[in-house]
Amino acid sequence: MTSRYDDRAIFKNDEEYYKEFFDKRKVSLIRHYDTPIISYPSAREVSDFSVVQHIWSVGDRYHKLAATYYKNPKHWWLIAWYNHAPTEAHLNLGDLVYIPMPLGRVLSSFGV
Repeated sequence: MTSRYDDRAIFKNDEEYYKEFFDKRKVSLIRHYDTPIISYPSAREVSDFSVVQHIWSVGDRYHKLAATYYKNPKHWWLIAWYNHAPTEAHLNLGDLVYIPMPLGRVLSSFGV
């Protein structure tokens, strides 16, 4: 299964400056991924999606919607990305959230 982390550089942060934080966490370094360069699907690609509408309600989370509609909570970021709302804090109760479908087509158009 492809992952949004595939083909991304991994950096090790082991600078002395962070030693205090490392000691508290009992680690010697932190690995993190390079920031991806992600483009939004073209209008033509988006027109190939079917979209499920969901009204944002109390208790909603992207990972819960992804688990419901995609059967995999790890695809939460597709819903966030598609709606141009990177975190749940960017949504308000009653907002209309669009879930792009089908998953395979959505993933391929996002380059994953």
